[in-house]
Amino acid sequence: MKTRFILINTSHAGNVGATARAMKVMGFTDLVLVAPRWDNVLRREETIQRASGALDVLANARVVATLDEAIDGLHHLCATAMTPRDFGPPTLEPRPHFAALAAEHQQNADFGVGFLFGSERFGMRNEDVYRCHTCLRIPTDPKFGSLNLGAAVQVLAYDWREALGGLATMLPPVESAETAQVAPSSVPTPLADAQQLAGLLDHWQQSLMDIGFLDPEAPKKLMPRLNQLFNRAQITQEEIHILRGIAKAMSQAANKVADGQR
Repeated sequence: MKTRFILINTSHAGNVGATARAMKVMGFTDLVLVAPRWDNVLRREETIQRASGALDVLANARVVATLDEAIDGLHHLCATAMTPRDFGPPTLEPRPHFAALAAEHQQNADFGVGFLFGSERFGMRNEDVYRCHTCLRIPTDPKFGSLNLGAAVQVLAYDWREALGGLATMLPPVESAETAQVAPSSVPTPLADAQQLAGLLDHWQQSLMDIGFLDPEAPKKLMPRLNQLFNRAQITQEEIHILRGIAKAMSQAANKVADGQR
């Protein structure tokens, strides 16, 4: 199962290095930074020192301008926040959520999970949290729940690795004569990734405006609610095409009505 750690608007170079180290000791290598404070953060001295040997993670890390680029190819997004939002994905503790997630998707090597971390000063923006399937809250002392970014990454990386079966699962399997003959019984239907879902939402937003259902001047929370609905549905790539076809038909019907009224 693909796993990616995403740092959004990180302001301290040392936290990038600490994140790389936390990932490496748990066997994860996919790190993406979204619009960090320093363009050269991956090469800064403090980053390299705090990475403490995890230089391969830094070498493979990517810096991108937008969250859309960072979540490309992912299917399940986990936000991190100290306090629950009044609206958005459910707030869950990591271990039970990870156990259920791993049990459902562990046999699908193409399934991608992303862990999103906001800036050190402000955390995650509401609009970024709304795009996620769940919001993770690490259980801490109620009187002092502030975790350093690197520490938070280490806790979640450890819990997720345990849910995947621990580091022993990273060893190459020993193939016997019997297992070599066993073929998979079926091919899972590919799920839509986060970028495909974002494209669907943009398409539906335009179509809902075309038919007069959505007021662009007062959208409120219709689109985030649809985002959460589609997240829960675990929409497949084939279903994306169907829903886009419906959106296209809505817009075409609205345009025909508008042309007839001119």
